[in-house]
Amino acid sequence: MSALKAKIEDVFNEPGCDKNRGKDDKARKKGCSKPLTPGAAAGGCAFDGAKIVLQPVTDVAHLIHAPLACEGNSWDNRGAASSGSSLWRTSFTTDLTELDIVMGQGERKLFRAIREIAETFSPPAIFVYSTCVTALIGDDIETVCRRASEKFGLPVVPVNAPGFVGSKNLGNKLAGEALLDHVIGTEEPDDATEMDVNILGEFNLSGEFWMVKPLLERLGMRIRACIPGDARYHDIATAHRARATMMVCSTALINLARKMEERFGIPYFEGSFYGISDTSEALRQLASLLVRGGADPALAERTERLIAEEEAIAWARLEAFRPRLAGKRVLLNTGGVKSWSVVHALQEIGMEIVGTSVKKSTPEDKERIKQLLKEENHAFESMAPRDLYAMLAEHKADIMLSGGRTQFIALKAKMPWLDINQERHHPYAGYDGMVELVHQIDVAIHNPVWETVRLASPWDEAGNLVPSPAGGNGREEAMSATPVRAFRKFVNSVTDEMGEC
Repeated sequence: MSALKAKIEDVFNEPGCDKNRGKDDKARKKGCSKPLTPGAAAGGCAFDGAKIVLQPVTDVAHLIHAPLACEGNSWDNRGAASSGSSLWRTSFTTDLTELDIVMGQGERKLFRAIREIAETFSPPAIFVYSTCVTALIGDDIETVCRRASEKFGLPVVPVNAPGFVGSKNLGNKLAGEALLDHVIGTEEPDDATEMDVNILGEFNLSGEFWMVKPLLERLGMRIRACIPGDARYHDIATAHRARATMMVCSTALINLARKMEERFGIPYFEGSFYGISDTSEALRQLASLLVRGGADPALAERTERLIAEEEAIAWARLEAFRPRLAGKRVLLNTGGVKSWSVVHALQEIGMEIVGTSVKKSTPEDKERIKQLLKEENHAFESMAPRDLYAMLAEHKADIMLSGGRTQFIALKAKMPWLDINQERHHPYAGYDGMVELVHQIDVAIHNPVWETVRLASPWDEAGNLVPSPAGGNGREEAMSATPVRAFRKFVNSVTDEMGEC
């Protein structure tokens, strides 16, 4: 636990964070994470955050050293996609019981589980996750992993991020530390070039990174490692030979980007693949870093030609939506990089942003939002569900974009809603992804179901059904009686029809 405590203090004292640099020494070491309230729905623990970052490494076996519930609650909690192995979607757990804990059998059971996975699946590596229970009883997963690695001849990586140490964001960073300590730099590639790049914080949700990867390949860039989306263990192990890094979600892996720059000299920048302008700027930044690192100077010119070509195609496709969406008001209840990149993307087609959450955004994110929005009060740190509901019920917005946890607020207000978080089923990255996002917004706003659900209730204050003004057949007349009598008549009529059949 002392080693874990030192690691957490190091992660909290993050010089790459502008907000952290502005604090005094004492406040800096406390970090930005608020302590979790026992028994509260805190939105994810450190274990959950570590699992989110590492589970999309597709060819690795992910073993949870814990009672069954820890793995059950965290399994497949992101819609990441794989172009190869599906081993990452197989659920592995030591399934500790009360008897295992009382009798001190945890470490033995962990070693046996590692052996069974190695012999049955032969993965390139096994990631072993500590949890609250196993950390509290003192199981030494690092020693077990080291012994198992020697015994079975494959990397067994300890991920020491038990849930009680902090928030999901802290778990993200501890996962990055595990990669730095045990994976990155452990192998040397035999095909390194001046055009190799790393992408950090990209999860390939719904396969959306596959919409960006072809653009990089057309420029001659090669993805040395995408961490974690659709990643392979050996790619991550050789990530230290890339020449440039793009960081997509700084709140998750800024420590990984900064330390890779310090240790291996890989420059990084923060960018986004959401929206036409931001995708173009990301391509320019990558090309610029590669040219400064020794790549062909003609890369910059090729990049501009590609950007001009792709932007022209995307804008032509978006013109069909502009008359239907221009002036429509959007409430954006998300955070992180989407708090500004999606804002910019929607403004590009004439939509108005009436509010955006900055709950998980960095100071750089918030500064970008100030530049994009005309009124600063449109950016809110957090908004209570009742306030979100009031805003939608009063028709101050035409649609809400958010994650699945707040969808029912919009549905209760009988307003359109679109999922843009990890549970979504459509990819929104890159030029094609922007067109898809606008298409889905158009479908949601103009869905005829909203006209139907907003109609007045078909019964009066006394509970009697109101007859149809256009008249109707016998079944409609039956519905004009009290609800109970109408229901009985309806059931009887259906039963009679079934009997005749």
